[in-house]
Amino acid sequence: MSRIFLIVLDSLGIGAMEDASAYGDSGTNTLKSVFGSPYFHVPHLKELGLFNIDGIDYAKGADKPKAYFARLTEASAGKDTTVGHWEIAGLISKKPLPTFPDGFPAQILSAFCEQTGRGYLCNQAYSGTEVLKDYGEEHLNSGKLIVYTSADSVFQIAAHEEVVPLDLLYRYCEMARDILSGEYGVGRVIARPFVGEAGAYQRTAGRHDFSLSPPGLTMLDILKEAGLSVIGVGKIKDIFAGRGLTEFAYTSGNPDGILKTLAYMEKDFTGLCFINLVDFDMLYGHRNDIDGYAKALSYFDEQLPQILKSLRPDDVLMITADHGCDPGFRESTDHSREYVPLLIYGDKLGAGDLGTRKSFADIAQTVLSYFGLSGAIDGDKTEIRAIESVVHKTDP
Repeated sequence: MSRIFLIVLDSLGIGAMEDASAYGDSGTNTLKSVFGSPYFHVPHLKELGLFNIDGIDYAKGADKPKAYFARLTEASAGKDTTVGHWEIAGLISKKPLPTFPDGFPAQILSAFCEQTGRGYLCNQAYSGTEVLKDYGEEHLNSGKLIVYTSADSVFQIAAHEEVVPLDLLYRYCEMARDILSGEYGVGRVIARPFVGEAGAYQRTAGRHDFSLSPPGLTMLDILKEAGLSVIGVGKIKDIFAGRGLTEFAYTSGNPDGILKTLAYMEKDFTGLCFINLVDFDMLYGHRNDIDGYAKALSYFDEQLPQILKSLRPDDVLMITADHGCDPGFRESTDHSREYVPLLIYGDKLGAGDLGTRKSFADIAQTVLSYFGLSGAIDGDKTEIRAIESVVHKTDP
């Protein structure tokens, strides 16, 4: 009964990629920024080999790392949650998803207003917290929906829960998802419910992402077709538009995500449990909150011994990220084009340096290889190998 637990520490980049300047992200380094916080304490990640990874020269690595470790390069065009997770699952996006830094075109918003029967406010690239400060009161008075975007490929709809109940907000998002296709096919339509009064608005855990369906095969499809369990924890279901999963569980934040992961570790199944812990990105990276990010990462590290203890002899734990979101990069609150870490641990596995890999899709190849499967995922076409030392005990 073999199981893989793949945990995505959402936005934990480890340094700007060579092409970061093309994205306005020169000099970004999420982990280094967080490392400087007095609240940063991750001894268990260090023991696995986090600080032994290529390019990390500001912290002392473990003398004898317990896991395989690697630096992963994003082969896809972009730095978005959607394309990052798709690539982890073996689908490389050669063309970036469309972004709308100057707002969405009139024909899109006209169709949206016609279907919802409501007007809109904002239609700009905006901070998710600032947009509530600037448009929240007008929304309450008018009932118009707050529509905004960011540097990412997203169409976000914010609404107060007393003005627009959650189920209605979700229906509006589904309408927007149907409208936003083709050249306007953003990666995600995001429901952003909030509560409270002027000056004290708070976003709630009712956020919900409505993603594009992956345009190609992923490891999730292959695993499910082979009869294996494919479990999504957190926003994995949303990112893959529900495709390729046999079971899923939403979470209210990192602590809940860790608890649900531990609960799945107690269950009998063969296959993959794919977990996203979003608080690093949503609550701290996008808000330039270095100390908050450090506390969240330290909390994860505190829980890591229990996660490791819950692994069965044939289980594998993978820890990675999907992009960066450097809280110390004061020029932006958006995602950053960074390398990401990969740690692979199991009782029956060895340990060692897997170097800098060409794509996040090495993860998908490794997962499939571990279960004795193969498939026409993009990694095959771009000569991305599985991390052979993990599954075949050979040199990488």
